[in-house]
Amino acid sequence: MTQRSTQGGTLKTTHEVFNQPPVLADYNLFDRDPALQDGLDQWASSSEAEKLHEFGAAVGSSQMLARAEQANANPPGLVTHDRYGHRIDEVQFHPAYHELMAFSIENGLHASPWTEPGPDAQLRRAARYYLLAQIEAAHGCPITMTYAAIPALRHQPDLLARWGDQITARVYDPANRPMAQKRGLTVGMAMTEKQGGSDVRANTTRAFPVDDPGPGQAYELIGHKWFVSAPMSDLFLVLAQTDEGLGCFLLPRWRPDGQKNALEIQQLKKKMGNVANASSETELRGALAWMVGPPGRGIQTIIDMVSATRYDCMIGSSAGMRQALSQAIHHCRHRSAFGRPLIAQPLMQNLLSDLALESEAAMWLALRTSHAMDHQDDAHEKAFARLATPVGKYWICKRAPNHAYEAMEVVGGTGVMETHVMARLFRESPVNAIWEGSGNVQCLDILRIMDKAPEAVAAWFAEMDRAKGGNRLLDQHIAGLKSDLQKSQDWTWQARTLADRLAVGMQASLMVRFSPNASADAFCASRLAEHGVHHYGCLKPGFDADRLLDRAFPAA
Repeated sequence: MTQRSTQGGTLKTTHEVFNQPPVLADYNLFDRDPALQDGLDQWASSSEAEKLHEFGAAVGSSQMLARAEQANANPPGLVTHDRYGHRIDEVQFHPAYHELMAFSIENGLHASPWTEPGPDAQLRRAARYYLLAQIEAAHGCPITMTYAAIPALRHQPDLLARWGDQITARVYDPANRPMAQKRGLTVGMAMTEKQGGSDVRANTTRAFPVDDPGPGQAYELIGHKWFVSAPMSDLFLVLAQTDEGLGCFLLPRWRPDGQKNALEIQQLKKKMGNVANASSETELRGALAWMVGPPGRGIQTIIDMVSATRYDCMIGSSAGMRQALSQAIHHCRHRSAFGRPLIAQPLMQNLLSDLALESEAAMWLALRTSHAMDHQDDAHEKAFARLATPVGKYWICKRAPNHAYEAMEVVGGTGVMETHVMARLFRESPVNAIWEGSGNVQCLDILRIMDKAPEAVAAWFAEMDRAKGGNRLLDQHIAGLKSDLQKSQDWTWQARTLADRLAVGMQASLMVRFSPNASADAFCASRLAEHGVHHYGCLKPGFDADRLLDRAFPAA
């Protein structure tokens, strides 16, 4: 191809574009994930393959990828007043964001375990959330909070009966109008304040009873909230101080009489990640809200919501790892350097295999937690889930940022550009580790559970022991951990070390039980050997990298 020059001559084509990987699009995320298929085969009571085949194809379509890109390239904006000066506090989004929200809600990601309960309801939802969060994670925040609100609202049956059908409806209605005029509602959360952060007992927002105090009664809330997640929601679960202590409240965006509630958005947060989602600072100037649960038991009430959101953080970070891995392997299959494809070069195989092991282990722990949540009538499963949520949230979310960075490095300079999905994956990767309780908060929660619920510790070791004899390094790891826990000591200083050992031991146990021997042996050798976890890409020789990578992301 040539072009005429301004002097009447011609300009020769400077180069031929080749050795550039195509965009990873129009592929089926479920069909190309053997580990996820194995997880569902292991725990789903009925085959989900056909449904997830259709879902995986829809999520991996060019149309869905374009929605994700557009929603993040066009962040939400705040309009505080209308043209006449009336306060409206409206958050405006790009149409692509609304399309993502509609897709998730229509597919039940916000409520399906509550509307379609069954022996594997949580697992089925988790698989879909895992697939969709690979493509766009930011809109998952309001989806997660809407899903997580139901367990908290069960503490106040009258409020759940009043709004539950609209919250769980598979209808997305983003209009800023009274709830009585809407078929579907979304739920946000407002816990933290400037002076306290994770220390919510330091909150200063006050709740004053309108008439009689008590559960289900109306209050007026006065104060501020430093982080209100999804401020465009229709309802919010909020913490505020009462005479009896911290209480939990359900605050509507619009009052039942059709008037706007006194929740005023001060500004939207400018975040490095989670860009398509809105987060805000707000003032509560006598906002109407109803008490949820007993007075002074706000933390105990809202913790059911927080536990569910932490669980989704675990799934979301696992999904981010999975997508980063897929992008890295795809890139290496289509790009050559130094005379041969990157995917065929030993050092690159080492790195990609290590990233694949981390991704698969994260998925197994997330799905195992989902299975436990599906069987809370079983004492072992209930005890296991209690410890699995903080351990999994801490470890998987903590491992995600470096995993994303290494995958970005595989892609190279292109991966740093905002035109490549790796840049968004990297910016998103720290979010889940910080939101819903940072790493230290999770570790302290682990210690509290281990102290107050020894049955959870027993369940954890009983679960790991199911892999006994499957790998020598795992047997040694479990024995050493049991021995150390029997010693009388204060674990606070080493809480992260303990959480690391609990998490890696469980992941190794699950890999030994359910993954191919090649994957399980490589994971144990690299994570449980004397020197512990190294940088990614430090696997010792002796593993079949081709087999590991074919399992990680089969060629199309």
